[in-house]
Amino acid sequence: MYFVKTPFFLRWIYPGLTWRKPVKNTIFLTFDDGPIPVVTPFVLNVLSEYQAKATFFCIGDNVRKYPEIYKQVLDGGHSVGNHTFNHLKGWETADEAYIDNYDLCRQYVDSNMFRPPYGKIKKSQIAKLQQANPEVEIVMWDVLSGDFDADLKAEKCLRKTVNKTCSGSIVVFHDSLKAFPILEDVLPKALEFWKRKGYTFDAL
Repeated sequence: MYFVKTPFFLRWIYPGLTWRKPVKNTIFLTFDDGPIPVVTPFVLNVLSEYQAKATFFCIGDNVRKYPEIYKQVLDGGHSVGNHTFNHLKGWETADEAYIDNYDLCRQYVDSNMFRPPYGKIKKSQIAKLQQANPEVEIVMWDVLSGDFDADLKAEKCLRKTVNKTCSGSIVVFHDSLKAFPILEDVLPKALEFWKRKGYTFDAL
């Protein structure tokens, strides 16, 4: 189960995390789990077509394996964030192992932004991250597209995502093989819809 629109109680429990930005007529697109062949270049091409900038929360091991694709992200004027080296689930990982994995990713991804995989992170891990990097910004989201959900039809994914998005929303997509069947259909249509509504797209 997941929420398309992040409920207030989560923002209340974790007030120090970034859930959205108070910017009028701007949407902040984010892409998790890349970079990988085929999918990340597809995303970059679509973003370029709409003159959109976005933020890519990268898995360190993928950056290690595909440095040329990571370079394409940076060369496109997009921003990047840390998504751990091995896509660890915080709730199931010891704090020290989690911070070590974050630090390992920092060797490949030069950014103070961090997004916990699955959005699952303990308060103790937040505290340790802030100790390891006092400038860290933990970025969550306002809208979760659900492009990873194999049981979700692309049409429904598109409708729910665009309807829940508003000025300042941080929207999550995934540049992953799992999400690609839906992402390939939804992303261009969502950008076209938002563009017609007068939104611009900026990186965090």
